[in-house]
Formats: sequence, structure tokens, C-alpha cells
Amino acid sequence: MNRLFLLVLLLMTAPTMSAQEAHFDSEHAQWIASVIDSIHTIKPGMTRADVLRVFTTEGGLSNRRHRTYVYKECPYIKVTVEFKPVGDPNNLVTEMPTDRVVSISAPFLQYSVGD
Repeated sequence: MNRLFLLVLLLMTAPTMSAQEAHFDSEHAQWIASVIDSIHTIKPGMTRADVLRVFTTEGGLSNRRHRTYVYKECPYIKVTVEFKPVGDPNNLVTEMPTDRVVSISAPFLQYSVGD
């Protein structure tokens, strides 16, 4: 979240700079703000199904307790989520929609990962 927050802060202060120093696009800034608001709707205690309303799965290594997700509207905006398995806690392969969010990282920017 810190990187994305700094980006938004920079975009918000850009209008005070001269035209040669920065180009400010208010539509982009508004979109970034809406992304942050959307990501902040996911909280610890929510379910994996709740996460999938905002995000989709990312390739790469994961298991039932840990997965990286990409924002549905932009595959370069990502978060990592830690889960508490609900049901069979020894099964680390089958992700269940009822698994509970333990923590969600700050959003970060990264190119897509494929398997």
C-alpha cells in the first residue's frame, strides 16, 4: 500500500509543479484512488470468496494458506493474502471459498507471472 499511496500522493501534488516538471492526469489519479478504495474493502476475517470479488488468481507458487492475487481491472496491481483454512486444515492444496483472510499485503506493482 505504501508504494501505491506514494504514487497517489505524487499525482495529487503534481498540479503545484510547473508544466515542465510534471504532467498531471486527474482521470488517472481518480482511477488510482478508486483502486485503493476497492482494495481496502478486503479485511482480515473475510473469506476467500470475498477476495475473489475484487481480485483474480495469479500464476506462480501458492498453497491454501498463501496466494498472490491480481486486481481484476489491472493485472499489474497485486496483493498477497494469507489464509486460515476452514474445514480440513491439513489439506494445503484445495482452496475453499470459506477460508478466512488472516492478512492482506499492501498493494504492489509487478508484471504478470505465468505458469
